[in-house]
Amino acid sequence: MAQGIRRLGTPIAACLGAAAVGLFALSWLIDRDAVRRSVEDQLRATGLALSFAGDAEVSLFPGSYVTLHDATLQGEPDGAPALRVDAIKTNLRLVPLLLRRFEIADVTLVHPRVTVSHRVGGGSNWTPILARLVGAIGPGVKGGLTFSEIKVQDGTLTYRNDARHILETVSGAELSLAWPSIARSFAATGQFDWHGARIDGSLGMSDFVAALGGERSGLKARIVSAPLKFAFDGAVANRASMMLDGTLTADADSLREALRWSGHDVPGSGGFGRFALKAKANVVGTSIALSNVNMEIDGNAAEGVLTYSGEPRPSLQATLASDALDITPYINTVRVLASGARDWSRQPFDLKSLAATDLDIRLSAGKVNAGTTRFGRTAVGANLRDGKLAFSIGEAQVYGGLLRGSFGLANADATAELTSQFQLTDIDLEAFGAEVFGSRRLAGRGSFTGLLQATGTNPYELTQSLDGSVRLSGHDGALVGFDVAQLLRRLERRPLSGLGDFRNGRTPFSVLNVALKFEHGIASTEDVRIEGPGARLTLSGTADVPAREYDLKGVASLSSAPSDTQAAFELPFVIQGSWEDPLILPDSDALIRLSPATAPLLNAVRARDAVRSAIDRFKGAPKPAGAEPAPAAAPPPTAKAD
Repeated sequence: MAQGIRRLGTPIAACLGAAAVGLFALSWLIDRDAVRRSVEDQLRATGLALSFAGDAEVSLFPGSYVTLHDATLQGEPDGAPALRVDAIKTNLRLVPLLLRRFEIADVTLVHPRVTVSHRVGGGSNWTPILARLVGAIGPGVKGGLTFSEIKVQDGTLTYRNDARHILETVSGAELSLAWPSIARSFAATGQFDWHGARIDGSLGMSDFVAALGGERSGLKARIVSAPLKFAFDGAVANRASMMLDGTLTADADSLREALRWSGHDVPGSGGFGRFALKAKANVVGTSIALSNVNMEIDGNAAEGVLTYSGEPRPSLQATLASDALDITPYINTVRVLASGARDWSRQPFDLKSLAATDLDIRLSAGKVNAGTTRFGRTAVGANLRDGKLAFSIGEAQVYGGLLRGSFGLANADATAELTSQFQLTDIDLEAFGAEVFGSRRLAGRGSFTGLLQATGTNPYELTQSLDGSVRLSGHDGALVGFDVAQLLRRLERRPLSGLGDFRNGRTPFSVLNVALKFEHGIASTEDVRIEGPGARLTLSGTADVPAREYDLKGVASLSSAPSDTQAAFELPFVIQGSWEDPLILPDSDALIRLSPATAPLLNAVRARDAVRSAIDRFKGAPKPAGAEPAPAAAPPPTAKAD
């Protein structure tokens, strides 16, 4: 066998040697200008009317190639060149060259610079170029192309769309293009730089000529980069506008970074992490419709439909459903209180994202986690248009009851305008108080309604302008940590025995009413009362929301008197100080008056003060200090003795 191979190799080597000798001889006989003209004609036969302003290099041995410098391609007669190339290097086929036919084997574009300018009415400066290209390589064209491979070294693409204010640049392109010389397909693979990231990409078309003519063609595209991975498998057509139909998949380690990389800012600093998407895609122009959507973001999975439109301004519509959602990463970015302090945050709101796009989203979930709050079945909607956000809660199971309401946010010269209307029905008051106020002092069932509005550039300014009203009504509950009836009975027997540790026990109630009115950040009581079998409580006064302080007065009384002829025991008290640790103090004068031992002394002191006041009035007011004494009256004259 080895001998057979050696016998076969001998004539092959002889042929190659003869070809090399013949090529060397031809290199001195062939007209190099004819070779250059032949190559230029073959390049122009593609339909690309290239112009060459630089020198040409022609080599036939040992390498067979032609290099043309400073090439340009004009798209529109009065426009800038659509393509500029520093050099076009063409390798020639060996066998045809021996027969004095100069056929291009492959083409390399050195530092090509492509400019695509989108017209306002449609099309681009490449529209006439592509029309000529279809006429040159389309079906039925005689001759055809001799080469099928084009390489791009250090290419640059600039896309401009003045109507949509888009200017994008792709640079550092190293590509390999499979040009349709025999088959109708087209393929491109390689790498390029966009927005500071290196991207591996591939593109394949089953019918390149049909695609150039706007007809339907199969399309496969793939992009792999550090910020985002993207793939599409379907079909493309470009009759009146670009149309795509197929399956789209995308995933990113951080959706926030992927959006930022693509030129879109995301508000806040939490959430928008791991992301994956698979959907049936239908694209018409700048509109994208996704159906059969399976999406995962930050561990949340959802299904539904999505629609995106880029004109006249970016807008997104979505209807999604999920078994379980965790929105904690998104709400944690909103800081209402200053970090590490019991004060409202003064950090300005970032409202720029409200004007970036329009949204219309409908979302339903079997359960939702929002921080420490747990929601059951939830249906919400969000609408963002012209910088105004409207968030509606159709239904949300929370605190053992139902939540319905709406929330509005508008951006007016970097100032947030907030409106809120909500209704909590038949909720667990203890769970509600723990979540909203951080206190478990209230137990029972009840309902909570409110209508609030405020304006400001930060949370503190919002509290200063807070207006509106809230109302809480409860039943069959208790004040936890206060046994008001026991305290009142002890003070009724021994008024000066001291309060002791009165923050223990429970005060049951059958009726709880709290009605507050807010005006410029001050909450005023309209009706605050608690009625139970053992005691009654009423409150009046104000609460300063910006300062987070109470200034309240109240009366606690026993529900029943010891006898029909004796009034029920009452004790006035005050609540003052911070929301986190208020002071609750009884009226000391009232306790002294109720004590049998000290009441006579108090009455005697008051009587003594009353008598002294009457004497002072009888004598007249005391003379002012420093006044000159009045001159003494002259004594009457004394009669002389005879």
